[in-house]
Amino acid sequence: MTGRLRVLPFLAILGLALSAWGCRSPFFHPTRIHVPVPGMENIARQDVRFPSEDGVPLHGWILSPRDRVSRGTILFLHGNAENISSHVQSVLWLVREGYTVFAFDYRGYGWSGGGAPDIPGVHRDARAALSKILSLPGISADRLVVFGQSLGAAVAVHTVATALPARRPRALILDSAFAGYRRIVREKLTSPIITWPLAWPVSRFFDDEYSPERWIGKIAPVPVIVIHGTADRLVPYAHGKMLYDLASDPKGIWTVEGGGHVTALRNPEVRGQFLAFLASVLPPEGEGRPSR
Repeated sequence: MTGRLRVLPFLAILGLALSAWGCRSPFFHPTRIHVPVPGMENIARQDVRFPSEDGVPLHGWILSPRDRVSRGTILFLHGNAENISSHVQSVLWLVREGYTVFAFDYRGYGWSGGGAPDIPGVHRDARAALSKILSLPGISADRLVVFGQSLGAAVAVHTVATALPARRPRALILDSAFAGYRRIVREKLTSPIITWPLAWPVSRFFDDEYSPERWIGKIAPVPVIVIHGTADRLVPYAHGKMLYDLASDPKGIWTVEGGGHVTALRNPEVRGQFLAFLASVLPPEGEGRPSR
């Protein structure tokens, strides 16, 4: 009886941790309702519907400049909250600069189907989105860059690493990525005193097969750019540095001093660096393309 009483506090804390981190996953906070998207002047928006690898219906937008020939295509994988209607603000400036952007929602987000998202499911969705954009007329892997933010950056690593050679993009850009699913859960659970003893056992409930730290070394010869702010309180800078260290050449890291979580592209200098990199891997049609 005494042993049973001793285990009850442990079970109570375990239940608290699981309710906070399992049933309400730290990785997925979707919303269904789209919010208005300002700044769409001179931007063409096309609805795209396509199935995930397991048949779940997905929805996305192709955003393209109305008044100029596209300079290339960017597959955008957004973060863990809300849906594309709030996240496209992060990439509308790229459309204004002449690039086509394909943004989509994972299962359970926005106008995509499915129930509660999970880690394997969103990776199936990302692979399906890559296949979809490459199936459209006039779009090829030679003119494609994959760009992910936060959760989307983590998903992008596995997506590119496991793509067939003919489907691999010209480059992969990661903004505020975490290095591992279990790793970030353990870090968050070790912060509150009440949950730190359970950080390791609870983290085992999260699938680590798709963690970026396991796959980023397999991206080469596709160039990888890691963007991370030194003041990121959600995903510490150490995660970005770890991914950079694990990646093979060619690679680069853009450290944003004082930058927070997915705030780097608010900085005009970082935007300029981003555009210069795109121009280096996606030169204008007719001027030749860099070899892999």
